[in-house]
Amino acid sequence: MATTTAAQQRARAKAEYDAFLAACPSRELLSRISGKWVALVFAALGGNAPRRPGDDCTGEPRPMRYSELARTLAGVSQKMLTQTLRSLERDGLVRRTVEPTVPVTVTYELTDLGVSLHRTMRGLKTWAETHMDDVIANRATYDTRTG
Repeated sequence: MATTTAAQQRARAKAEYDAFLAACPSRELLSRISGKWVALVFAALGGNAPRRPGDDCTGEPRPMRYSELARTLAGVSQKMLTQTLRSLERDGLVRRTVEPTVPVTVTYELTDLGVSLHRTMRGLKTWAETHMDDVIANRATYDTRTG
């Protein structure tokens, strides 16, 4: 029976998580974290959303109550926000804390794993905001060529 070294085992595991392979489980994770509500939840919990209109963003991750998240993410339905938070909690990216107050207080915050992903998500959000004018101009040009 052949034995494998630790380095060989790591190389095999790395090869197994190749998102270009159809059966790779990382595809499902990529699909989940690429959604707009996930990106916006990460931005909010990561401190990139103002507490009130006109406030500066701290840029530091902070816990938020469900109702605060719902107000911050304009247009999100209660069902979609709940599903998004549950999936992120299941993946270990968000921590849900329930405090036995009257009424019950539920807060959400990024875990250490979530904070590591937030750095990437913050860059994507910033890129989208910075380059939106370019994208709109390119869309208009494309539409006049193909329309």
